[in-house]
Amino acid sequence: MSNLCIRWERIANEILMMFRAGKKFSREVSIYDPIGADKDGETVSLLDVLEATDREVLETVIIKQDVRCLYEAYRENLTEMEQTVIRMRYGLFGTKEHTQREIAEKLGISRSYVSRIEKRALEKLRKGMESAGGGR
Repeated sequence: MSNLCIRWERIANEILMMFRAGKKFSREVSIYDPIGADKDGETVSLLDVLEATDREVLETVIIKQDVRCLYEAYRENLTEMEQTVIRMRYGLFGTKEHTQREIAEKLGISRSYVSRIEKRALEKLRKGMESAGGGR
């Protein structure tokens, strides 16, 4: 798996954990509810997951869908500055990961401002994934 996918998965997992923590007790889920799509674009339900013999393949399909959803949220919901901070912070698109201090120095802003931008951007990504149905 490429570094880009691994980094996107790391961000996706952080957002998914925040998302799941908030929805843990929010409503019951039917085993027939769609929770993703397979590589052919067919809807995958919870029942499909429960019946699956090759769980790893299904998890890979779901992760890919979540990564796609996260990328869309990144493009559509973040300002240019937020995209820059997230890209540099997590080393996306082939770039090196940077500390908040390094980002602050390169952008000529304070480290605490970088922290606020990152926090706001991650919240926007979480909400973007939530509204797009990612993160189940």
